[in-house]
Amino acid sequence: MGIPAWVWFTVAAVAGVAGFALLATDRAQRTARNRERRRWAALRGWQFEETDHVLPTRWESGAIAYYGTGVAKDVVAGSTFTADGRRQVYVLDHETGGKVNSVLVGVRCRRPVNVVVELWLPSVPFQRDQMPDLLGPVGSRYAFVSELPAARKLITPDLVDAAEEIGADVTVVWLENDWVMAAAPPNSSPARLERLLRDLGELADVVDPFDADPDTDTGGEVHRPQFGRKP
Repeated sequence: MGIPAWVWFTVAAVAGVAGFALLATDRAQRTARNRERRRWAALRGWQFEETDHVLPTRWESGAIAYYGTGVAKDVVAGSTFTADGRRQVYVLDHETGGKVNSVLVGVRCRRPVNVVVELWLPSVPFQRDQMPDLLGPVGSRYAFVSELPAARKLITPDLVDAAEEIGADVTVVWLENDWVMAAAPPNSSPARLERLLRDLGELADVVDPFDADPDTDTGGEVHRPQFGRKP
């Protein structure tokens, strides 16, 4: 005996209503995040941009390598003070395949580091096709690096201590060129992002102390954000 047509119609209708409800909920959450992020940027005197397709191409490692380049949504750009001075910052929703997978937070150093270091939580299935070399445990995280000798020199007890302060909700912290980056959960509040910026600022102070090399001093230059353009 076949299933009556009205049963299939009911199932399809229920599925359609459920899908619409999920879409409406997702849209409402995104709108709320957008307003919250925009207010936060205004309070800090920072810039806000709803979408930036170029910004994620600044980085190739960490969450970018894991999820793909994607698109930056609800972008906040500005600068903040650390113990060693003012540094440029970015906060953005990292969207791939139409879904926000994480909030990327970055603090810029004055000079690039000569090695990529990715610090992953052990609970994350971080394996990918072109994974950097495994260095080993660094505190509670596992370090994957582009060059083992250079990374061993860079990873000091101070760096380990600073990385340990970042929190277990951040899946990966990484150093790439002149940036210290982290991937926080998609629902991270401005208060959580403020704390993460402070922690990343401390990590930036470890790898890029302002008084480390007077010959390369930039005089405290503040890097201005440039939406839509690679540096």
